[in-house]
Amino acid sequence: MTEIFESTGQALLYGVVGLVVMAVGFIALDLVTPGKLYHVVWTDRNRGAAVLLGSQSVAVGLVIMKAIEASESEQGLGYGLISTLLYGLAGVLVMTVVGIVIGVFTPGQMGAVVLDDQDSRPHPAAWVQAGMYLGTGFMVGAAIS
Repeated sequence: MTEIFESTGQALLYGVVGLVVMAVGFIALDLVTPGKLYHVVWTDRNRGAAVLLGSQSVAVGLVIMKAIEASESEQGLGYGLISTLLYGLAGVLVMTVVGIVIGVFTPGQMGAVVLDDQDSRPHPAAWVQAGMYLGTGFMVGAAIS
């Protein structure tokens, strides 16, 4: 029974680390998109912004999952939590940089184009950028494992 409580405590700690990384990912996405992301998604109900945020959340979750798997070591829980945090933050950084670089090579300002909902549909660029986030999450996840 003690093992169950210990494992539950570890899961909670890894969950806190994952939450921190997701919060940093949200802030990073907010910095590279026009307007306040919270307002754009929840108040303006912008579908393009929701597609981006959702895909980024899945990608960050994938990176965190792979980081937790890779953190299993004999060096202890503290090492695992720190390595998960650092791998997760590295994933957010890579996703943000990829988004910025792709934005340089696309017509118009990528963040503004992505948020351009027409006829209650997200701009196709939102789906492209969402795919980039997911692809980057898979790349970083593979590099970790």
